[in-house]
Amino acid sequence: MKGKIWILEDDASICGLVKVALEMNGLEMQAYNTIASFEQALEEDTPDVALLDIMLPDGSGLDVLKYVKSRCPSVAVIMLTAKGREEDKVTGLNMGADDYVTKPFSVLELTARVNARLRGREKRGEIAAKGVIIDIDRMSATLDGEPLVLNKKEYELLKYFVENAGKALPREKLLTEVWGYDQGETRTLDNHVARLRKLGVKIETVFGVGYRF
Repeated sequence: MKGKIWILEDDASICGLVKVALEMNGLEMQAYNTIASFEQALEEDTPDVALLDIMLPDGSGLDVLKYVKSRCPSVAVIMLTAKGREEDKVTGLNMGADDYVTKPFSVLELTARVNARLRGREKRGEIAAKGVIIDIDRMSATLDGEPLVLNKKEYELLKYFVENAGKALPREKLLTEVWGYDQGETRTLDNHVARLRKLGVKIETVFGVGYRF
């Protein structure tokens, strides 16, 4: 099972321990030690699961929880914190956390909880990147939590971009994968990209090549 896991934690030893445990299970992890760096990264990409400490040097992880759930509601959030009183757990779960793990914790249990959240996402048939969530079963998409009104080809193009987020995609490759042809001069691709941009989707032009989401 593959998945992108982000952790917001200012204790480097905890980050290192979790990183080793997750990567041994084939999971990719990125670590952030401040709210500012975490939220800046969220502007460019989207994790599958976020592990959030509460007591951080520049604020509260509960505020980050609210931000993540408002911007990317499909991201599974697991609070990973020393605040283990019942009222703390109730507060976190009521604010939208999908799970709550208290320190000290077992890395094996944490890994199992992360994998459980990834399995739940696979069952829902969702893929996500950079604030865009594609619901494959419903053939629909949202951007920062807001639904996008798309025709069939716009949806297929956006889905392909999300599946290949960060890659420079040649025009010919996009035309082949989405429209089934790569020959001849056409403005079809450019028009569809322009439409997605008007909806707020961030697509870069890679001059001489094509586009990058």
